[in-house]
Amino acid sequence: MSKKLHLISLGCNKNLVDSEVMLGRLREYELTDDASEADVIIVNTCGFIEAAKSESINAILDTHSVRKEDSILVVSGCLSQRYQEELANEIPEVDIFTGVGDYERIDELISLKQSSFTPQVYLANENSPRVITGSKYHAYIKLSEGCNQTCSFCAIPGFKGKLKSRSIDSVVAEVQNLLQEGFSEFSFISQDTSSFGRDLGNSKALIDLIKQVEILPGIKSAKILYLYPSTTSFELIDAIANSKVFESYYDMPIQHISDKMLKIMKRGFGKQKTIELLEYMRAKENSFVRSAVIVGHPGESQEDFLELKEFLEEFGFDRFSVFEYSNEENTAAYEMKQIDRDTISKRADILGEIAKESMRKSLNRLVGKDIRLVVDGISSEHEYLLSARALNWAPEIDGEILVNDPQDFKVEHGDFFIAEVSEVVDVTPLATLKKRL
Repeated sequence: MSKKLHLISLGCNKNLVDSEVMLGRLREYELTDDASEADVIIVNTCGFIEAAKSESINAILDTHSVRKEDSILVVSGCLSQRYQEELANEIPEVDIFTGVGDYERIDELISLKQSSFTPQVYLANENSPRVITGSKYHAYIKLSEGCNQTCSFCAIPGFKGKLKSRSIDSVVAEVQNLLQEGFSEFSFISQDTSSFGRDLGNSKALIDLIKQVEILPGIKSAKILYLYPSTTSFELIDAIANSKVFESYYDMPIQHISDKMLKIMKRGFGKQKTIELLEYMRAKENSFVRSAVIVGHPGESQEDFLELKEFLEEFGFDRFSVFEYSNEENTAAYEMKQIDRDTISKRADILGEIAKESMRKSLNRLVGKDIRLVVDGISSEHEYLLSARALNWAPEIDGEILVNDPQDFKVEHGDFFIAEVSEVVDVTPLATLKKRL
Protein backbone atom coordinates (compact mmCIF):
# COMPACT_ATOMS: atom_id res chain seq x y z
CA MET A 1 0.00 0.00 0.00
CA SER A 2 1.56 3.30 -1.15
CA LYS A 3 2.11 6.16 1.23
CA LYS A 4 0.07 9.33 0.73
CA LEU A 5 1.27 12.93 0.33
CA HIS A 6 -0.64 16.16 0.90
CA LEU A 7 1.09 19.32 -0.39
CA ILE A 8 -0.04 22.93 0.09
CA SER A 9 1.73 25.46 -2.12
CA LEU A 10 1.19 29.05 -0.99
CA GLY A 11 2.19 32.38 -2.47
CA CYS A 12 3.39 33.06 -6.00
CA ASN A 13 3.87 30.84 -9.02
CA LYS A 14 7.62 30.92 -8.46
CA ASN A 15 6.86 29.03 -5.26
CA LEU A 16 4.67 26.66 -7.25
CA VAL A 17 7.62 25.65 -9.43
CA ASP A 18 9.56 24.69 -6.29
CA SER A 19 6.54 22.73 -5.03
CA GLU A 20 6.42 20.86 -8.34
CA VAL A 21 10.09 19.97 -7.94
CA MET A 22 9.31 18.47 -4.53
CA LEU A 23 6.51 16.46 -6.10
CA GLY A 24 9.01 15.25 -8.68
CA ARG A 25 11.24 13.93 -5.90
CA LEU A 26 8.31 12.24 -4.18
CA ARG A 27 6.69 10.43 -7.10
CA GLU A 28 6.37 7.22 -5.11
CA TYR A 29 3.75 8.88 -2.91
CA GLU A 30 0.07 8.90 -3.80
CA LEU A 31 -1.26 12.47 -3.79
CA THR A 32 -4.29 13.20 -1.64
CA ASP A 33 -6.43 16.30 -1.11
CA ASP A 34 -7.23 15.14 2.43
CA ALA A 35 -4.52 16.13 4.94
CA SER A 36 -6.03 13.81 7.55
CA GLU A 37 -5.14 10.69 5.56
CA ALA A 38 -1.65 11.78 4.45
CA ASP A 39 1.53 10.15 5.69
CA VAL A 40 3.50 13.25 4.73
CA ILE A 41 2.18 16.83 4.72
CA ILE A 42 4.22 19.62 3.12
CA VAL A 43 3.33 23.30 3.50
CA ASN A 44 5.45 25.36 1.10
CA THR A 45 5.11 28.79 2.64
CA CYS A 46 5.19 32.42 1.52
CA GLY A 47 6.80 35.09 3.69
CA PHE A 48 6.50 38.18 1.52
CA ILE A 49 3.97 40.32 3.38
CA GLU A 50 1.92 40.09 6.58
CA ALA A 51 -1.17 38.62 4.92
CA ALA A 52 0.90 35.88 3.28
CA LYS A 53 2.68 35.11 6.54
CA SER A 54 -0.63 34.77 8.36
CA GLU A 55 -1.98 32.48 5.66
CA SER A 56 1.10 30.28 5.94
CA ILE A 57 0.91 30.05 9.74
CA ASN A 58 -2.79 29.20 9.59
CA ALA A 59 -2.15 26.50 6.99
CA ILE A 60 0.52 24.92 9.21
CA LEU A 61 -1.70 24.93 12.29
CA ASP A 62 -4.78 23.74 10.39
CA THR A 63 -3.00 20.77 8.86
CA HIS A 64 -1.44 19.84 12.19
CA SER A 65 -4.87 19.83 13.82
CA VAL A 66 -6.16 17.14 11.43
CA ARG A 67 -3.01 15.10 10.76
CA LYS A 68 -2.98 11.45 11.66
CA GLU A 69 -0.65 9.90 14.20
CA ASP A 70 2.89 9.20 12.98
CA SER A 71 2.50 11.46 9.93
CA ILE A 72 5.34 13.83 9.05
CA LEU A 73 4.66 17.57 8.85
CA VAL A 74 7.15 19.50 6.69
CA VAL A 75 7.34 23.30 6.46
CA SER A 76 9.40 24.70 3.60
CA GLY A 77 9.79 27.91 1.63
CA CYS A 78 10.18 31.62 2.21
CA LEU A 79 8.52 31.97 5.63
CA SER A 80 10.55 29.08 7.00
CA GLN A 81 13.76 30.53 5.56
CA ARG A 82 13.05 33.99 6.91
CA TYR A 83 12.03 32.97 10.44
CA GLN A 84 14.01 29.81 11.07
CA GLU A 85 14.53 30.09 14.83
CA GLU A 86 11.19 31.74 15.60
CA LEU A 87 9.12 29.06 13.86
CA ALA A 88 11.10 26.21 15.38
CA ASN A 89 10.48 27.65 18.85
CA GLU A 90 6.85 28.63 18.36
CA ILE A 91 5.58 25.62 16.37
CA PRO A 92 7.35 22.55 17.78
CA GLU A 93 4.64 20.35 16.26
CA VAL A 94 6.45 20.62 12.89
CA ASP A 95 8.73 17.65 12.23
CA ILE A 96 10.93 19.11 9.49
CA PHE A 97 11.79 22.71 8.67
CA THR A 98 13.55 23.60 5.43
CA GLY A 99 13.90 26.86 3.55
CA VAL A 100 14.52 27.83 -0.06
CA GLY A 101 17.62 25.78 -0.80
CA ASP A 102 16.69 22.12 -0.36
CA TYR A 103 13.67 21.42 -2.56
CA GLU A 104 15.52 18.77 -4.55
CA ARG A 105 16.60 17.05 -1.31
CA ILE A 106 13.11 16.81 0.13
CA ASP A 107 12.95 13.02 -0.23
CA GLU A 108 16.23 12.67 1.65
CA LEU A 109 15.12 15.04 4.43
CA ILE A 110 11.86 13.13 4.88
CA SER A 111 13.68 9.82 4.96
CA LEU A 112 16.06 11.13 7.65
CA LYS A 113 13.35 13.19 9.34
CA GLN A 114 15.88 16.01 9.33
CA SER A 115 15.62 19.79 9.02
CA SER A 116 17.99 21.64 6.70
CA PHE A 117 18.70 25.21 5.61
CA THR A 118 21.21 25.13 2.79
CA PRO A 119 22.62 28.68 2.39
CA GLN A 120 22.30 28.71 -1.41
CA VAL A 121 18.87 29.44 -2.88
CA TYR A 122 17.62 26.58 -5.06
CA LEU A 123 17.01 27.27 -8.76
CA ALA A 124 15.42 24.54 -10.85
CA ASN A 125 16.98 23.70 -14.20
CA GLU A 126 16.24 21.45 -17.17
CA ASN A 127 17.32 18.37 -15.24
CA SER A 128 15.22 19.03 -12.13
CA PRO A 129 12.50 16.42 -11.49
CA ARG A 130 9.12 18.08 -11.66
CA VAL A 131 5.42 17.20 -11.66
CA ILE A 132 3.44 19.98 -13.37
CA THR A 133 0.21 20.66 -11.50
CA GLY A 134 -3.11 22.15 -12.53
CA SER A 135 -2.73 21.84 -16.28
CA LYS A 136 -1.73 19.40 -18.97
CA TYR A 137 -0.82 22.11 -21.48
CA HIS A 138 0.56 25.10 -19.49
CA ALA A 139 3.75 25.27 -17.40
CA TYR A 140 5.66 27.97 -15.55
CA ILE A 141 9.37 28.35 -16.30
CA LYS A 142 11.48 30.02 -13.62
CA LEU A 143 14.31 32.05 -15.15
CA SER A 144 16.14 33.26 -12.06
CA GLU A 145 16.12 33.58 -8.31
CA GLY A 146 16.88 36.54 -6.06
CA CYS A 147 16.83 40.21 -6.98
CA ASN A 148 19.31 43.07 -7.35
CA GLN A 149 16.70 45.78 -6.78
CA THR A 150 16.57 47.67 -3.48
CA CYS A 151 12.88 48.52 -3.16
CA SER A 152 12.21 50.08 0.25
CA PHE A 153 9.26 47.80 1.06
CA CYS A 154 10.61 44.42 -0.05
CA ALA A 155 12.37 41.90 2.18
CA ILE A 156 12.93 39.29 -0.54
CA PRO A 157 16.59 40.10 -1.31
CA GLY A 158 17.30 39.60 2.38
CA PHE A 159 16.46 35.89 2.28
CA LYS A 160 16.62 35.12 -1.45
CA GLY A 161 19.87 36.96 -2.13
CA LYS A 162 21.14 38.67 -5.26
CA LEU A 163 19.98 37.87 -8.79
CA LYS A 164 21.02 34.42 -9.99
CA SER A 165 20.01 33.62 -13.56
CA ARG A 166 19.93 30.37 -15.47
CA SER A 167 21.66 30.14 -18.83
CA ILE A 168 19.56 30.59 -21.95
CA ASP A 169 20.54 27.06 -23.04
CA SER A 170 19.19 25.65 -19.76
CA VAL A 171 15.85 27.42 -20.16
CA VAL A 172 15.47 26.37 -23.80
CA ALA A 173 16.29 22.77 -22.89
CA GLU A 174 13.57 22.76 -20.21
CA VAL A 175 11.01 24.11 -22.67
CA GLN A 176 12.02 21.43 -25.19
CA ASN A 177 11.61 18.73 -22.55
CA LEU A 178 8.13 19.97 -21.66
CA LEU A 179 7.12 20.26 -25.32
CA GLN A 180 7.99 16.57 -25.69
CA GLU A 181 5.71 15.85 -22.74
CA GLY A 182 2.81 17.58 -24.51
CA PHE A 183 2.92 21.07 -22.99
CA SER A 184 2.40 23.90 -25.45
CA GLU A 185 1.92 27.12 -23.44
CA PHE A 186 4.49 28.64 -21.10
CA SER A 187 4.78 31.54 -18.65
CA PHE A 188 8.30 32.75 -17.91
CA ILE A 189 8.67 34.07 -14.37
CA SER A 190 11.12 35.37 -11.79
CA GLN A 191 11.27 38.09 -9.17
CA ASP A 192 12.58 40.59 -11.75
CA THR A 193 12.23 38.91 -15.13
CA SER A 194 13.45 41.88 -17.18
CA SER A 195 16.82 41.60 -15.37
CA PHE A 196 17.27 37.99 -16.51
CA GLY A 197 20.87 37.37 -17.54
CA ARG A 198 22.31 40.67 -16.34
CA ASP A 199 24.28 38.89 -13.63
CA LEU A 200 25.82 36.79 -16.41
CA GLY A 201 26.85 39.86 -18.38
CA ASN A 202 24.03 39.85 -20.93
CA SER A 203 21.61 42.78 -20.58
CA LYS A 204 19.62 41.51 -23.58
CA ALA A 205 19.30 37.90 -22.42
CA LEU A 206 15.50 38.05 -22.31
CA ILE A 207 15.38 39.25 -25.90
CA ASP A 208 17.77 36.48 -26.91
CA LEU A 209 15.61 33.96 -25.06
CA ILE A 210 12.48 35.13 -26.88
CA LYS A 211 14.20 34.58 -30.23
CA GLN A 212 15.29 31.05 -29.31
CA VAL A 213 12.01 29.96 -27.73
CA GLU A 214 9.68 31.22 -30.46
CA ILE A 215 11.24 28.97 -33.10
CA LEU A 216 10.72 25.76 -31.12
CA PRO A 217 8.26 23.44 -32.87
CA GLY A 218 5.04 22.75 -31.00
CA ILE A 219 4.89 25.90 -28.88
CA LYS A 220 1.58 27.71 -29.24
CA SER A 221 1.74 30.58 -26.77
CA ALA A 222 4.08 32.16 -24.22
CA LYS A 223 4.06 35.05 -21.77
CA ILE A 224 6.60 36.94 -19.69
CA LEU A 225 5.53 37.95 -16.19
CA TYR A 226 6.91 40.54 -13.75
CA LEU A 227 8.81 43.21 -15.64
CA TYR A 228 10.63 45.89 -13.64
CA PRO A 229 10.45 49.48 -14.97
CA SER A 230 14.15 50.38 -14.85
CA THR A 231 15.23 47.16 -16.59
CA THR A 232 12.47 47.10 -19.22
CA SER A 233 13.62 48.60 -22.52
CA PHE A 234 11.67 49.69 -25.57
CA GLU A 235 13.65 47.05 -27.46
CA LEU A 236 12.30 44.36 -25.13
CA ILE A 237 8.74 45.64 -25.56
CA ASP A 238 9.23 45.47 -29.34
CA ALA A 239 10.67 41.95 -29.16
CA ILE A 240 7.59 40.75 -27.29
CA ALA A 241 5.18 42.55 -29.62
CA ASN A 242 6.89 41.30 -32.78
CA SER A 243 7.02 37.67 -31.69
CA LYS A 244 4.63 35.20 -33.31
CA VAL A 245 4.61 33.08 -30.16
CA PHE A 246 4.94 35.47 -27.21
CA GLU A 247 1.74 37.31 -26.39
CA SER A 248 1.86 41.10 -26.16
CA TYR A 249 1.32 40.70 -22.44
CA TYR A 250 3.04 43.32 -20.32
CA ASP A 251 2.95 42.72 -16.59
CA MET A 252 4.89 45.58 -15.01
CA PRO A 253 4.15 46.46 -11.35
CA ILE A 254 4.72 50.21 -11.03
CA GLN A 255 3.86 50.39 -7.27
CA HIS A 256 3.15 54.15 -7.49
CA ILE A 257 3.20 57.06 -9.92
CA SER A 258 4.12 60.03 -7.71
CA ASP A 259 7.74 61.08 -8.29
CA LYS A 260 8.17 61.63 -4.57
CA MET A 261 6.86 58.18 -3.71
CA LEU A 262 8.83 56.41 -6.44
CA LYS A 263 11.98 57.98 -4.98
CA ILE A 264 11.07 56.99 -1.41
CA MET A 265 10.27 53.48 -2.60
CA LYS A 266 13.63 53.28 -4.41
CA ARG A 267 12.04 52.23 -7.66
CA GLY A 268 14.77 53.54 -9.97
CA PHE A 269 12.45 55.24 -12.46
CA GLY A 270 10.35 58.38 -12.04
CA LYS A 271 6.86 59.16 -13.25
CA GLN A 272 7.70 60.35 -16.76
CA LYS A 273 9.80 57.34 -17.79
CA THR A 274 7.32 54.94 -16.22
CA ILE A 275 4.46 56.43 -18.20
CA GLU A 276 6.53 56.38 -21.39
CA LEU A 277 7.03 52.64 -21.00
CA LEU A 278 3.38 52.00 -20.20
CA GLU A 279 2.14 54.03 -23.15
CA TYR A 280 4.58 52.27 -25.48
CA MET A 281 3.23 48.92 -24.27
CA ARG A 282 -0.38 49.97 -24.63
CA ALA A 283 0.20 51.13 -28.22
CA LYS A 284 1.20 47.64 -29.35
CA GLU A 285 -1.38 45.68 -31.33
CA ASN A 286 -3.53 43.40 -29.12
CA SER A 287 -1.54 44.41 -26.06
CA PHE A 288 -2.63 43.53 -22.55
CA VAL A 289 -1.17 45.74 -19.81
CA ARG A 290 -1.24 44.62 -16.19
CA SER A 291 0.26 46.38 -13.17
CA ALA A 292 0.24 46.50 -9.38
CA VAL A 293 0.39 49.34 -6.87
CA ILE A 294 1.07 49.66 -3.15
CA VAL A 295 -1.06 52.01 -1.10
CA GLY A 296 -0.10 53.44 2.29
CA HIS A 297 3.69 53.25 2.02
CA PRO A 298 5.37 55.56 4.58
CA GLY A 299 5.54 59.07 3.19
CA GLU A 300 2.41 58.78 1.04
CA SER A 301 0.48 62.00 1.54
CA GLN A 302 -3.13 62.51 0.55
CA GLU A 303 -1.83 64.47 -2.43
CA ASP A 304 0.36 61.52 -3.50
CA PHE A 305 -2.58 59.15 -3.14
CA LEU A 306 -4.86 61.37 -5.23
CA GLU A 307 -2.18 61.59 -7.92
CA LEU A 308 -2.05 57.78 -8.05
CA LYS A 309 -5.86 57.53 -8.02
CA GLU A 310 -6.19 59.96 -10.93
CA PHE A 311 -3.57 58.12 -12.96
CA LEU A 312 -5.22 54.73 -12.44
CA GLU A 313 -8.60 56.17 -13.44
CA GLU A 314 -7.22 57.69 -16.63
CA PHE A 315 -4.63 55.26 -17.96
CA GLY A 316 -6.91 52.31 -18.65
CA PHE A 317 -5.00 49.27 -17.46
CA ASP A 318 -6.48 45.96 -18.55
CA ARG A 319 -5.86 44.77 -15.00
CA PHE A 320 -4.11 46.09 -11.92
CA SER A 321 -3.82 44.78 -8.38
CA VAL A 322 -3.88 46.86 -5.21
CA PHE A 323 -1.80 45.90 -2.18
CA GLU A 324 -1.91 47.48 1.23
CA TYR A 325 1.56 48.37 2.50
CA SER A 326 2.97 45.73 4.83
CA ASN A 327 5.70 46.90 7.22
CA GLU A 328 8.44 44.28 6.96
CA GLU A 329 11.52 44.13 9.15
CA ASN A 330 14.91 44.39 7.43
CA THR A 331 13.56 46.78 4.81
CA ALA A 332 14.39 50.44 4.29
CA ALA A 333 10.81 51.49 5.08
CA TYR A 334 10.58 49.59 8.36
CA GLU A 335 11.76 52.44 10.58
CA MET A 336 9.93 55.17 8.66
CA LYS A 337 6.90 56.89 10.15
CA GLN A 338 3.95 54.63 9.42
CA ILE A 339 0.52 55.54 8.09
CA ASP A 340 -2.37 54.29 10.20
CA ARG A 341 -4.05 51.09 9.02
CA ASP A 342 -7.50 52.65 8.75
CA THR A 343 -6.25 55.24 6.26
CA ILE A 344 -4.44 52.54 4.28
CA SER A 345 -7.54 50.34 4.11
CA LYS A 346 -9.76 53.23 2.97
CA ARG A 347 -7.30 54.15 0.24
CA ALA A 348 -7.04 50.52 -0.87
CA ASP A 349 -10.83 50.23 -1.08
CA ILE A 350 -11.01 53.30 -3.31
CA LEU A 351 -8.36 51.97 -5.69
CA GLY A 352 -9.96 48.52 -5.61
CA GLU A 353 -13.16 49.95 -7.06
CA ILE A 354 -11.16 51.67 -9.80
CA ALA A 355 -9.47 48.35 -10.57
CA LYS A 356 -12.85 46.67 -11.01
CA GLU A 357 -14.08 49.40 -13.33
CA SER A 358 -10.85 49.31 -15.32
CA MET A 359 -11.29 45.56 -15.77
CA ARG A 360 -14.92 45.97 -16.91
CA LYS A 361 -13.91 48.54 -19.54
CA SER A 362 -11.16 46.26 -20.80
CA LEU A 363 -13.55 43.32 -21.08
CA ASN A 364 -16.23 45.35 -22.84
CA ARG A 365 -13.72 46.27 -25.53
CA LEU A 366 -13.68 42.58 -26.50
CA VAL A 367 -17.37 42.40 -27.44
CA GLY A 368 -17.81 41.58 -31.13
CA LYS A 369 -14.14 40.70 -31.57
CA ASP A 370 -12.38 37.44 -32.31
CA ILE A 371 -9.94 36.25 -29.67
CA ARG A 372 -7.59 33.30 -29.27
CA LEU A 373 -8.41 31.15 -26.27
CA VAL A 374 -7.72 27.82 -24.62
CA VAL A 375 -10.43 25.62 -23.09
CA ASP A 376 -9.88 24.36 -19.55
CA GLY A 377 -12.94 22.12 -19.28
CA ILE A 378 -16.50 22.21 -17.96
CA SER A 379 -17.33 25.44 -16.15
CA SER A 380 -18.33 25.41 -12.52
CA GLU A 381 -21.16 27.77 -13.52
CA HIS A 382 -23.11 25.16 -15.51
CA GLU A 383 -22.51 21.76 -17.09
CA TYR A 384 -23.39 23.14 -20.54
CA LEU A 385 -20.78 25.92 -20.35
CA LEU A 386 -17.07 25.54 -21.00
CA SER A 387 -14.44 27.42 -19.02
CA ALA A 388 -11.76 29.09 -21.13
CA ARG A 389 -9.05 31.74 -20.96
CA ALA A 390 -7.78 34.20 -23.55
CA LEU A 391 -4.23 33.36 -24.57
CA ASN A 392 -3.11 36.88 -23.74
CA TRP A 393 -4.37 36.46 -20.16
CA ALA A 394 -2.28 34.90 -17.40
CA PRO A 395 -3.69 31.72 -15.84
CA GLU A 396 -5.80 32.16 -12.70
CA ILE A 397 -5.34 35.92 -12.28
CA ASP A 398 -6.84 37.61 -15.34
CA GLY A 399 -10.26 35.99 -15.43
CA GLU A 400 -12.43 33.38 -17.13
CA ILE A 401 -14.30 33.22 -20.42
CA LEU A 402 -17.42 31.07 -20.74
CA VAL A 403 -18.03 29.28 -24.02
CA ASN A 404 -21.79 28.91 -24.39
CA ASP A 405 -21.95 27.00 -27.66
CA PRO A 406 -19.15 24.64 -28.74
CA GLN A 407 -20.91 24.23 -32.11
CA ASP A 408 -19.94 20.87 -33.62
CA PHE A 409 -16.43 20.89 -32.16
CA LYS A 410 -15.29 17.97 -30.04
CA VAL A 411 -13.59 19.91 -27.26
CA GLU A 412 -11.07 18.63 -24.76
CA HIS A 413 -9.06 20.22 -21.97
CA GLY A 414 -6.18 22.18 -23.49
CA ASP A 415 -7.70 22.71 -26.95
CA PHE A 416 -6.95 26.08 -28.60
CA PHE A 417 -9.54 28.02 -30.62
CA ILE A 418 -10.45 31.30 -32.20
CA ALA A 419 -13.72 32.49 -30.68
CA GLU A 420 -15.99 35.51 -30.91
CA VAL A 421 -17.00 37.38 -27.75
CA SER A 422 -20.74 38.05 -27.84
CA GLU A 423 -21.29 39.83 -24.51
CA VAL A 424 -19.90 40.42 -21.04
CA VAL A 425 -21.97 39.52 -17.98
CA ASP A 426 -20.58 41.45 -15.01
CA VAL A 427 -16.88 40.57 -15.48
CA THR A 428 -17.26 37.34 -17.43
CA PRO A 429 -17.19 37.33 -21.25
CA LEU A 430 -19.34 34.85 -23.18
CA ALA A 431 -17.87 33.51 -26.42
CA THR A 432 -18.64 31.15 -29.28
CA LEU A 433 -16.00 28.93 -30.85
CA LYS A 434 -15.28 29.62 -34.53
CA LYS A 435 -12.12 27.79 -35.55
CA ARG A 436 -9.64 25.38 -34.03
CA LEU A 437 -6.05 26.62 -33.79
